[in-house]
Amino acid sequence: MTREEKSIAIEDLTAQLAGTNIIYISDISGLNAETTSNLRRACFKAGIKLEVVKNTLLAKAMEASANDYGELPSVLTGNSAILIADVANAPGKIIKDFRKKNAKPILKGAYINAEVYIGDDQLDALATIKSKEELIGELIGLLQSPAQRVISALQNQFKEEEVA
Repeated sequence: MTREEKSIAIEDLTAQLAGTNIIYISDISGLNAETTSNLRRACFKAGIKLEVVKNTLLAKAMEASANDYGELPSVLTGNSAILIADVANAPGKIIKDFRKKNAKPILKGAYINAEVYIGDDQLDALATIKSKEELIGELIGLLQSPAQRVISALQNQFKEEEVA
């Protein structure tokens, strides 16, 4: 890879990092072609972009980014793949689901909305993070619940008066 190609790759990675707040870094080395293809297909269906990257190029892209990735560049050893998503828990769920049948992918770290998570032991927590839509849905449900009880009580009161 020439110096110019590396510079272009770093610019592309920097642009990808700037366009998202959800990045998972995993190790998918050792997966055979069929398993890797299945992983890519699962990611595509979930709206996740999976890309194998060179560690040094990703580290330089992280440095050039406006985001503070904290200790995340320290996990860039061995083979690395980035998973970029719009939903915070989607890559965690995909990795966890794949681990039921395979030893990999192994989570190296993640960057989610300015929070840095390091290590494979964070996978369970990341897979259960609620998405923005889920949180909004719960909030709306909580707000609607008291109003629904009042409406239901009033409807029951009117029905009782009609019967009497």
